[in-house]
Amino acid sequence: MNDRSAHTAPAHAASASVNPVALRLGYAGLIPFVLGAALVWLVREDAHPYVTDGLSRYAAVVISFLGAIHWGLGFRQNIPSPAPFIWGVVPALLAWIASTMPAYAGLVVEGALLIACYVWDRRTYPALGASAWLTLRFRLSAVAALSCFIAAQGT
Repeated sequence: MNDRSAHTAPAHAASASVNPVALRLGYAGLIPFVLGAALVWLVREDAHPYVTDGLSRYAAVVISFLGAIHWGLGFRQNIPSPAPFIWGVVPALLAWIASTMPAYAGLVVEGALLIACYVWDRRTYPALGASAWLTLRFRLSAVAALSCFIAAQGT
């Protein structure tokens, strides 16, 4: 084994492709983000808190899911590093805090967390054999974060 191959991602990482069902479900998961961001600007004042709260809670669930993916990837390691497990709980804790904040602030924090999770995944997915998912992760994270920011602006 030469020096270069010792530092590359596992062979299955390069050949793996995104499951088409996961792809469709990922895009479908954007519906609450986009709809929530639009409704913030469209609903009556008395319904506004319900829309912002619903969007914030949904964002917190998705952010928690993004952290949990690292637990699953960590379980696949032959010699488990503690890093995926430690990082895996950070997004959930921060999203929980953000979901208790007023919407104008919490949605901004959640948007930033979505971006931070992507940045972390961009650094760690290749070593965990999940590089094939990065394009989808970027697209989903960008739309979800933008939705949170647009909704925060409407509060």
